Amino acid sequence: MPDLLLELFSEEIPARMQAKAADDLRKMVTDKLVAEGLVYEGAKAFVTPRRLALTVHGIPARQPDLKQERKGPKMGAPDAAVQGFLKATGLKSLDEAKIQRDPKGDFYIALIEKPGRPAIDVIAEIIPLIIRTFPWPKQMRWGERSAKNGALTWVRPLHSIIATFGPETEEPEIVKFDVAGIEAGQTTHGHRFMAPAAIEVRRFDDYVSKLEAAKVVLDPERRKNIILEDAKELAFAQGFELVEDHVLLDEVAGLVEWPVVLMGSFDQEFLSIPGEVIRATIRNNQKCFVVRDPKTGKLANKFILTANVEASDGGKAIVAGNERVIRARLSDAKFFYETDLKTKLEDRLPKFAQIVFHEKIGTQAERIARIERLAAELAPLVGADAAKTKRAAQLAKADLLTEVVGEFPEVQGLMGKYYALAQGEDASVATAIEDHYKPQGPADRVPTDAVSVAVALADKLDILTGFWAIDEKPTGSKDPFALRRAALGVIRLVGDNGIRLPLLAAFAKADKPHDGKDLLAFFADRLKVQLRDQGARHDLVDAVFALGGQDDLLMVVRRVEALGKFLDSDDGKNLLAGTKRASNILSIEEKKDKRKFDGAPDATLYKLDEEKTLAGAIAQTKLEASAAVAKEDFGSAMTAMAKLRPAVDAFFDKVKVNDDDKSVRENRLKLLNEIREATRAVADFSKIQD
Repeated sequence: MPDLLLELFSEEIPARMQAKAADDLRKMVTDKLVAEGLVYEGAKAFVTPRRLALTVHGIPARQPDLKQERKGPKMGAPDAAVQGFLKATGLKSLDEAKIQRDPKGDFYIALIEKPGRPAIDVIAEIIPLIIRTFPWPKQMRWGERSAKNGALTWVRPLHSIIATFGPETEEPEIVKFDVAGIEAGQTTHGHRFMAPAAIEVRRFDDYVSKLEAAKVVLDPERRKNIILEDAKELAFAQGFELVEDHVLLDEVAGLVEWPVVLMGSFDQEFLSIPGEVIRATIRNNQKCFVVRDPKTGKLANKFILTANVEASDGGKAIVAGNERVIRARLSDAKFFYETDLKTKLEDRLPKFAQIVFHEKIGTQAERIARIERLAAELAPLVGADAAKTKRAAQLAKADLLTEVVGEFPEVQGLMGKYYALAQGEDASVATAIEDHYKPQGPADRVPTDAVSVAVALADKLDILTGFWAIDEKPTGSKDPFALRRAALGVIRLVGDNGIRLPLLAAFAKADKPHDGKDLLAFFADRLKVQLRDQGARHDLVDAVFALGGQDDLLMVVRRVEALGKFLDSDDGKNLLAGTKRASNILSIEEKKDKRKFDGAPDATLYKLDEEKTLAGAIAQTKLEASAAVAKEDFGSAMTAMAKLRPAVDAFFDKVKVNDDDKSVRENRLKLLNEIREATRAVADFSKIQD
């Protein structure tokens, strides 16, 4: 079956847009092919700084013939309806139509046969439309205007298009179309500097090999592997190890078509700057990697760059140019760092009174005061020293006003720690300044130092209660103030550190009035997401939350864990089945009688031993399970629940619930309700799926 080769060759595509563009091209082309009845076997897209490419293999040579029936008017319908039907279907007269009998009458049916078109003609219509509607996040208008199509809007000027189609055993054809005066052909160009001559290609294998010969590595994953492995090897050869950075690797691979890895150096004196600042300077300004000494774990005065050319001097001039720029940038960073050290963190705090955090919430100074007050109140709950906690909360935001953080916002908190240690603050205080933003995502580290935990909780709870007070809550996919992340941060801090934190009481300590119950419901939803992400069944989460008590996150998590283990056992599965059966019978009978069968059963109405045994088992289970829950021993509560199983099984095996005696029937229904109520000591079993 034929294959399609498509290349869109342009000026440099920004690295941040490349991966999505390749995926968009693949999806747009293949979706259109399938919509046209051209079901393909496979497709893969590629991208370099100067080209988007796509290969689709196993495309049918032509569309399938289309046969469809179209229902027309009833026999005897007005002439206008008949003529409209004939025109729409292309029939010359009603003699060419069939008659179909229907309960509503006899209708005319047209059998329309539409022969499939050659795939190459369909593709020639698809590609120009895709090019003109391509969803670049930022575009520029390029090309000459014409009355028919107008100028081309594209990310960068488009220079040429390759579009060939055909089977492997034959010479492929050029798919004939043009976009903004650019005609599709089979010509591309290699590396801008090392092999700029035109290249004629036929199909994908030919295209890849000729590009490689022209110093272009088409596959971005291969470029990344080349850069990573060469960088590791170069660092190792000098006695260092590469500090890996996969985000930077993705970006660098999008800047070059022929990666050449080189090593440069900078003055030893710059190592007096914190390593994170050195790395941020070199990474942000020159897109270079740093290396470290494996013996000490500290950065070395070396960096690794990725060039896009094999220079005749072995890269000496390229390295020298990068060294000059990095030297200047590190000089600035060193100046910023040393300047910052001259001012104590607390001396920066008065400036926060003039900085608005949010117009409805107040200044940064007011926010810092709230965090300081709340952190001090939380300190005893997490086992933190109150004085250290208060000091850490006071200084936690101070580095936002430093020169280094102004230049590199990603090191906020971290620089506060360095400055705190430099001015002689306690190690726990310094650590809390760095860690109070954490965790910022599911993969981020959770602080464990008690002072850090207290300040981190205070920071997140303040932002949540503050925005709840002004009714600025996340809606749909919109969460401009990262409130979901803040709530998940609280959940992870509490869960990972085993903290008993009554949320409603913590919310009440906030200065601004807000709906605590609504905020608690928000936490409940976030906790469900967290537990589900960890593999907990969503129905178990719902079963525990149905009881209320979401105020204590740690207790909810422990209940879910114990319930999951119980339901994995035979006792748990069978008790669930019995409880569900009891609930179903109750629902039917309560609906029939239009009343609830609650209240204690009458022991004098028990006729059978199985009733008495079940009643005794329920009483014992309630006693044991309630005592275990009170001690938060949820494993023992589940063990107590398991004792119900044989009595429930025997009851349903021997007892007729809907007895002819109305009073006995009512009493037995009340006993079923007792089963339901007994299990609610641990969870709402009605929420659990079989």
